[in-house]
Amino acid sequence: MVFALALLAPGTPAMAQDRYAAFVADMDTGEVLHARRPDAARYPASLTKMMTLYMLFDALERGELTLSTQLTMSAEAASRPPSKLGVPAGGTISVETAIRALTIRSANDVAVMVAERLAGSEADFAAAMTDRAVELGLTATVFRNASGLPDAAQRTTARDMARLAHALHRDFPQYFHYFNERSFSYSGRTYTTHNTLVGRVRGVDGLKTGYIRASGFNIAVTAEREGRRLVTVVMGGATGPVRDAHATELVEAAFSTLDARRDGMILASLNSPRISPIREQEILTAELSGMPGPTAMGSAGSETGDSAPPVRIVVEDIPDLTRPARDTGSDRVRFDSAAAERPNVTSAAQPPAATQAARPSSGGWAVQVGAFGSRAVAQARLETVLGLAPALSGATQVTEEVVRDGRSLWRARFEAIDPATARQVCSDLARLNEACFAVNQGA
Repeated sequence: MVFALALLAPGTPAMAQDRYAAFVADMDTGEVLHARRPDAARYPASLTKMMTLYMLFDALERGELTLSTQLTMSAEAASRPPSKLGVPAGGTISVETAIRALTIRSANDVAVMVAERLAGSEADFAAAMTDRAVELGLTATVFRNASGLPDAAQRTTARDMARLAHALHRDFPQYFHYFNERSFSYSGRTYTTHNTLVGRVRGVDGLKTGYIRASGFNIAVTAEREGRRLVTVVMGGATGPVRDAHATELVEAAFSTLDARRDGMILASLNSPRISPIREQEILTAELSGMPGPTAMGSAGSETGDSAPPVRIVVEDIPDLTRPARDTGSDRVRFDSAAAERPNVTSAAQPPAATQAARPSSGGWAVQVGAFGSRAVAQARLETVLGLAPALSGATQVTEEVVRDGRSLWRARFEAIDPATARQVCSDLARLNEACFAVNQGA
């Protein structure tokens, strides 16, 4: 079955560089946990070798090759630039060595060696790769070579690379352990993997990194904890360490999201009799975060809802991979949702939001869509909800810090809304199983 991934929320991150994209999904259910520019065309770089390996594993399963079959390096293959294994023209290596050279060394010469053995030429192999990719559901991917070396026509997306990672794990579990190996030796030299998350981030067991100048630094990783398996793709990192740090944040945040959802389901089961889904989301958020609910609220849901929507938390995203997130030192940050890009943050220092009285705004009402552990998560949530509720396009986006027992939480709100819009938006979001409640700030 093709790994069907539905985009949870449209939109692109503010201030993201042109090459950036990210995607996180539950590999068992196909649920998208995080997406930023998931369908934007990107250069795969050496993530291409995941498809080369898929084709090689398929040939092994068909009996066309064995792990001990010897492959011969042609002059054409040997001419490829680094990274490479350096087998001389006419030299041979086993299929198993070729697998390790691709997964660990990311050897371009070995990728061509495999292509020529399986299809006669690299061009024919690339065409076969593309055809198989379409069969796997990679509908936005075109391969022009086996290695990922620069080619303007070779394109993919973060979503497609996640589908490919899933397909490798699903279709070839007997070979997946190669992605978890950290080093191998050849001709008296030991090579270590470029995927530094393996062995360093709990649960990460593969897959592949990649870099060319046009793509930036890419990575696709899989991770499993307590029986739950995720795939994470980050494309367009400014450096390898920045890419790795961002991928680590997404993995950790995704597992935290699943933990919070599990805890939310437990809390939901204890609420009896059932109340408004909107009100229940407020209570669950408060219980999970240790934060009191607002003092004034206008409910937009039915008081006889049969079931509550699940807790949904958008995982943290730092869209600008070229530099660390900026700390403005302010407690309250406003963004103009009508702008195409996020403007520079400007705000005066204020007392902690938890101690402030309700503030009337031009519209009088606000829509709160959650409370989160960091400003970045809260802002990501606002961007997600804006994609789901276009009626909020004229509202003011606000992230507001709340301090309780030395712990900071960030409320995500849309302000300057009239009451009818606030109620309608919350009603629409409730039908999508999204948390929301309307706040009368002038009450």
